[in-house]
Amino acid sequence: MKNTLVATKSFKVKGLSFLSVLMILLLWTLLSTLKWVDPIFLPTPQSVLHSFISLVVEGYKGTSLVTHLSASLYRLFTALLLALLTAIPLGIICGYSKYILAIFDPIIEFYRPLPPLAYYALLVLWLGIDEGSKVALLFLSAFAPLFIATVASVQRVPQDRINGALTLGASKFNVFIHIILPSALPDIVTGLRTSIGITYATLVAAEMVAATSGIGWMVLDASKYMRSDIVFVGIIIMGLIAILIDSIIRFYQRLAFSWVGK
Repeated sequence: MKNTLVATKSFKVKGLSFLSVLMILLLWTLLSTLKWVDPIFLPTPQSVLHSFISLVVEGYKGTSLVTHLSASLYRLFTALLLALLTAIPLGIICGYSKYILAIFDPIIEFYRPLPPLAYYALLVLWLGIDEGSKVALLFLSAFAPLFIATVASVQRVPQDRINGALTLGASKFNVFIHIILPSALPDIVTGLRTSIGITYATLVAAEMVAATSGIGWMVLDASKYMRSDIVFVGIIIMGLIAILIDSIIRFYQRLAFSWVGK
């Protein structure tokens, strides 16, 4: 009975989501087809679909759509991998030790609220206009939210749990591996979702300077020529990829941390 109610509730929620998307598509079709909004600003769904097919077949400015997507995803996932390998270990250590946190916290809190383009010029000067500066910008965007989430999650681990393990003879290393990390992991994964969202939003900024490929660059370049149909295609593609990535992480959360909140 309980499973039936849960399934019914889930079906209703998904149905509302579907209706919401359908209403947006209908409104878009109505406004653009009747030309209540200038096609330069709001192209019809048909023209966007035609542009998408054209991009798949011919590419954009001599480069295939797959190449643009691959370039953007390479920059994104390289930066995220570097952030995972640095922000999580450092966040765990800083969450455990207030003294080490005091060293790194001012630095991260200083650059975290800065707009990415504010320091992108410096990255270009230091690392050049190739992939290095773009990956570095995305890395810095991913690092801060993931680090902060990790520190906060470690600090929320009950001290009694840590003291109990130490009393039973566990080493500090075992406490990290078997107590702190498993307890903090659900919040760390939530922080990863936030980090991916911020990094993905920074992707366009990373491709603004001296780039000739990437889905963000394609959108920016098309906007210069008032190709709103190409802009819409790029935005929709980026949105769908973001939804796919987030859905994979949420699926993992449901499998690995089904006990959270219960």
